[in-house]
Amino acid sequence: MTQDPHSLPPWYKQFWPWFLLGILLSSVAVSTTFLVLSIKSYDGMVEDNYYKQGLAINQVIEQDRRAAELGLSAELLIDDLTGDITVELDGERRPERLLLALVFPTRGDRDLNLTLEHVRDGHYTGQAPSRLEYRWYLRLQPIQEEPEWRLNGEASFPQDAPIILTPGETNEG
Repeated sequence: MTQDPHSLPPWYKQFWPWFLLGILLSSVAVSTTFLVLSIKSYDGMVEDNYYKQGLAINQVIEQDRRAAELGLSAELLIDDLTGDITVELDGERRPERLLLALVFPTRGDRDLNLTLEHVRDGHYTGQAPSRLEYRWYLRLQPIQEEPEWRLNGEASFPQDAPIILTPGETNEG
C-alpha cells in the first residue's frame, strides 16, 4: 500500500510547514518588539563607574558627619501652586547660596538641581521649574566644588507640611 506521489498536495497546502513558519515568524516579531521597547525605554539606572562611586562614599559619610557636628537641620516648604521654595536653616554655617538637589528614585533624567539664595538669618528662597509630583529624595548643601556638609530628606509631592532635612543617609546615597 503505497500512496501515489501525485496524490500528495504541494507543500504550501499542508499544515506543518505553515505551523513551523508561524512559530519562527512570531518569535521574530516578539523579539523585535522587545528590542524596540528596550531601546526606547532606557531607564538610566546602570552606573558606569562603580569604583569611582565607591571611593566617593567616604566623602559622603564625612559630609553627613560634619553636618551633625555643626548642628545643622533645615525645614523645607515648597508651594504646590507657585513652586516657591523656602528653607529655614538652623545651625552654625549659613552660606550665601545653597544647592537643593531633588533626586527622582527611578529616573535620572528627572533629577533637578535648584539654587537657593540667602534672604536673611538662615532663610533661603528659590523657585521650582514645574509642579512636583511623586516621591523624591532631597539633598541640601552649600554651593561649592567640594561641599563641607549636606542634609538629606525624602518627600512625596504635593505636600503641604514642611519637610525636615537632617544629617544622615537616605536611600539614594
